[in-house]
Amino acid sequence: MKHHHYSCYKPPGYLSQFIYEGKRKGSKKLLGELYDFAPKTMAIGRLDEASEGLLLLTTDGKISEVIRSSKYQKEYYVQLDGKITSQAIEQLKKGVIIGFSGKKYQTKTCDVKQLITLDPYPIKTRKVRSDSKRGTSWISITITEGKFRQVRKMTAAVGFPTLRLVRVRIGTVALTQNSGEVKTYKSLI
Repeated sequence: MKHHHYSCYKPPGYLSQFIYEGKRKGSKKLLGELYDFAPKTMAIGRLDEASEGLLLLTTDGKISEVIRSSKYQKEYYVQLDGKITSQAIEQLKKGVIIGFSGKKYQTKTCDVKQLITLDPYPIKTRKVRSDSKRGTSWISITITEGKFRQVRKMTAAVGFPTLRLVRVRIGTVALTQNSGEVKTYKSLI
């Protein structure tokens, strides 16, 4: 069987799935609306409805499993509510305690940097709601795990809630300058 592999930019407001079985189905936007993917295509990992950025897709479940493993780094650009402190960055790097499946979970160590510019990624500025007078800041956070809403929970744990979350890289595959384009690959690994 010949497998198909894709990368695309998932805009905010879309679910990282092709079929929605919850209530209010008609109001949810799904990945199949973005491109005519091959049958049995699945997202490799997910981005929540409010998040955006790089999404890898495949028809090969084995490749999906490998890429979701801790062997592959996932890098996110995160706009925060408030001006991030060096102390909060150090806490994130060492790992923080978040809630996961009703239990406390210690995140693994990760790479975190404050961003001054969003280069080289094509992240368009868009207005995000912030009731705070603390301003905003951006960080790059690179993790090797992917618990439910992990990055959002991590930044909240250090006092800087996430306003905007953009995945920019998975392994060696990065968000492209033409973020509206769907790319096809012979293999992702």
